[in-house]
Amino acid sequence: MSKNKNEGRVSGGPSPVRARIGRDVSSRLEANPDVRRAKTDAAQMYTCPDFLSADECDTLIELIDSNSRPSTLLAVSQDPDYRTSHSSDLHRWSEEILTIDRRIADLLGIPEENAETLQGQRYAVNQQFRAHCDYFQESSDYWPKMKETGGQRTWTAMAYLNDVPEGGATWFPRAGIRFKPKRGLLVVWNNMTPDGTPNYDTLHEGMRVLEGTKYIVTKWFREGQWIKDYIQTYVAGGIENAPGTD
Repeated sequence: MSKNKNEGRVSGGPSPVRARIGRDVSSRLEANPDVRRAKTDAAQMYTCPDFLSADECDTLIELIDSNSRPSTLLAVSQDPDYRTSHSSDLHRWSEEILTIDRRIADLLGIPEENAETLQGQRYAVNQQFRAHCDYFQESSDYWPKMKETGGQRTWTAMAYLNDVPEGGATWFPRAGIRFKPKRGLLVVWNNMTPDGTPNYDTLHEGMRVLEGTKYIVTKWFREGQWIKDYIQTYVAGGIENAPGTD
């Protein structure tokens, strides 16, 4: 991508670290027979059908319904309809979430400690998330805090937990691709260009739900450790000494 294409829309330049992560993850995904390359040249983007089982989807939906809050934004928006969904930060160290977390991290080949907590989102009829990018603006007021917690977001992994009768697609207008919610489908994409610069072509929108309810889970990976002192001790019946990050 040329610099002019991103001019005025992103802050942050090339990064050898992010470029290496992009190469490593894309090579791993390309070698996986269960993963398909999305039909776009604008970003490194892949799908993995049936990544989550029906039972896992049902469990995640129940957890989202039991612990949801209005979704928030890092930056202020003057549009009251910009993001109208509900979100749920899922308990990272519970057995059901930890298993899914590890499977996503293993699929991409990124260390688990680089990943943020798995977040669930629920969209009722007429709810949406207008066009946005997942990477951080490095000229923003929040960027110093993000640097302390792993730095820039590199890859996003997002899974649909149910079919939606009408609406609710994830639309990438600049990449020219749209994903219809399909139960168990995982979509992953690199938020960076091949040289490690934030990729404005990953702009995407959670389109308005017209019928039914849409459930998804999203996991964002950082360039560095999001969790510090990543130490776990396994004992019968659970995990002890797991970092308290939730």
